[in-house]
Amino acid sequence: MPGRPPAAGEATAQLRAVPPRAHWGGPEAPAEVTAQLRPVPARRSPRAVVAVVCGVLGLGLIGGAVTAGALTGGAGASTAEASAYARGHGLWHNAPVDSLFPRTIQGKGAGPGKADRSWTRIAVAPDADCATALGPGLAATLEPAGCARVVRATYTDATATNVTTVGMVFTEEDDHAMVSLSRRFDGQKLDERADLMPPAYTAPGTVAARFGDPQRASWTVKVLVDAPVVVYAVSGFADGRVIDDPEPAAEARDRASTTAPAQAGLGHEATGVAAGVERALKSALNPPTEPPK
Repeated sequence: MPGRPPAAGEATAQLRAVPPRAHWGGPEAPAEVTAQLRPVPARRSPRAVVAVVCGVLGLGLIGGAVTAGALTGGAGASTAEASAYARGHGLWHNAPVDSLFPRTIQGKGAGPGKADRSWTRIAVAPDADCATALGPGLAATLEPAGCARVVRATYTDATATNVTTVGMVFTEEDDHAMVSLSRRFDGQKLDERADLMPPAYTAPGTVAARFGDPQRASWTVKVLVDAPVVVYAVSGFADGRVIDDPEPAAEARDRASTTAPAQAGLGHEATGVAAGVERALKSALNPPTEPPK
């Protein structure tokens, strides 16, 4: 009877609104009010309870292991690499010039016979697109890594007889693309191909005023895998002499080589300046953090 309180142990009815059922391509059913008995939990045997508890504990252990793995080792390293690459992509316009191209580069043991060398920056080029700064051949070779922007500077040695243009090519891709590009350079020896030799950056009004492409004598190209950057350097004589047979730095540094670039130490010049700029890049990419106060 309406209004009669329920008897002891009797299930009561409760009104609830049931959401309208959706129909693909047709009108929805109108909302309806239905009666539904309150659910009464079913009895479970002790064996079933034990099984449920064990299942919950097992899931907890698995979840904990997965979480621990994500917070340590692999995931942490991947996050660190991703952060380094994220900073590296924009470093060419975020970092001060002096942090990428130091005014002076010290090369301890970088010269022929492990002699110490030093180089002074004499010019910095405006940032440029890859086709303009690298030429079509090298730009096309670096395109798989997303060749984005190039920054360059020219240095001279302490005697002002040698000049070296050093550059950094900033790419758009991730570490997988850079590793692939590095393997391609190594496997095909692309860094030794004269048709992929980087251009010189002439600096009027300096000792590099006569340093152009015909004066290039030795060069190096290195694809980094821990940063989205390719570092290169190309060296020559400051007096403007034309070099008919330039030599890759790896060959020009060979003591057995008797070529003009090798005898003048221009392979060491290119390698030493490139190494100095790479060190500066790594420092700019991973600045030291202040100790906690």
